[in-house]
Amino acid sequence: MSDPFERYHCQIALPGFGISSQKLLKNARILIVGMGGLGSPSAQYLASSGIGTIGIADDDIVSESNLHRQILYTPNDIGMYKVDVAAKKLLQQNPSVSINPYRLKVTSSNVMDLISEFDLIIEGTDNFETKCLLNDACVLAGKPLVYGAIYQYEGQVSIWNVLQKDGTYSPNYRDIFPDAESSQVPNCREGGVIPTLAGMVGCMQANEAIKYFTQPNDLLAGKLWIINVISGKTQIIKLKNTPFQITGLPQTVELITFEELNQSKENFDIIDVRNPEEHHQFNIGGSNIPVEALEQHLDYISDCLKPVLVYCQSGKRSSEAVRKIKKVFPDKNVFSLKGGIQNISQ
Repeated sequence: MSDPFERYHCQIALPGFGISSQKLLKNARILIVGMGGLGSPSAQYLASSGIGTIGIADDDIVSESNLHRQILYTPNDIGMYKVDVAAKKLLQQNPSVSINPYRLKVTSSNVMDLISEFDLIIEGTDNFETKCLLNDACVLAGKPLVYGAIYQYEGQVSIWNVLQKDGTYSPNYRDIFPDAESSQVPNCREGGVIPTLAGMVGCMQANEAIKYFTQPNDLLAGKLWIINVISGKTQIIKLKNTPFQITGLPQTVELITFEELNQSKENFDIIDVRNPEEHHQFNIGGSNIPVEALEQHLDYISDCLKPVLVYCQSGKRSSEAVRKIKKVFPDKNVFSLKGGIQNISQ
């Protein structure tokens, strides 16, 4: 009979690690939200290290533009759901771990149930809305959250909301980035990213998760690790805890796909929230009210009798527009066009 720990011999041999730490990993339950550039390497290294249970949550499919940095996938996987492909490949990598795939979009209505079965959450998302939602849910549930972010040539990693010896919690995402939801930083598709950065940051997130269960005194809690892959420089910034009061979950922006819109376009009042130049170059109909001018057109929005559908180039500005409209009209049905119109043929 083979030794169940033979696979992990090299890490068990580490000073201060041993079989006791390996057993801690075997009993650990980690949820990864987002199986893209960060979630893919995180999942691969956590599975290979022997984490007992790994949940993976994502509602996206593999596209060709993913492949340069999401190296868990191949051209044969294009069009397939990421969690389905990832679950199969991770089990091939290490059949002794449990992989629980969740083919869903994480929202304010399901996030608390989703994270309840796990000891630690890793977020590999590319939008501020989901980062804030996961952060707030973890704060309310008292769970640690491993944060990662990449943009062009720079990456960041930290671990939020870790219970300290004095009974307090380390800083969370809102403490450091209180206005994150209104940020206009582009995602990878818009701003670009060098592929190796995704692997480095994703691996650092996995490393932080392993440390949490085996060497919790050396965590990046209250610290922000930053790397610039052009200069090769890394730095760790100590974070100040500026408490941000979290009393509930932010409302999730509801999305509609272009296919769904086309099936019932007459049932929506449609608003293009890009600037007039973009609207003139190409649009799919509707009124043109730039997102920054929405407050000056509240009467128009109030008079909309149908559900409101807002769109932009990528979905970022339209999500911001939904939040602005819902803040003034909380009972109005408002939707954002998923992914914007960037992939729609002109």
